[in-house]
Amino acid sequence: MAIAAGCLWLITANVLAMLPSRSRHWRAAWVLIATGLPLLGWIVVQQGWIWGAVFLAGGASVLRWPLVFLVRWLRGR
Repeated sequence: MAIAAGCLWLITANVLAMLPSRSRHWRAAWVLIATGLPLLGWIVVQQGWIWGAVFLAGGASVLRWPLVFLVRWLRGR
């Protein structure tokens, strides 16, 4: 069940990325982050850290710009 929810999250993230947006998808990114983090925890608890790492890599590939800005912000501190 956790893997199916993760796949649904990835499909939803890809569909949202294809839609045009004036805010450059930042609202969708915040919603995806807020739903993806608990989902990642659920996948790790239910399926183990390997599937969690696979889901984390998939989520990072979809949300790469928020991740890039986070790394830049952390380097600046």
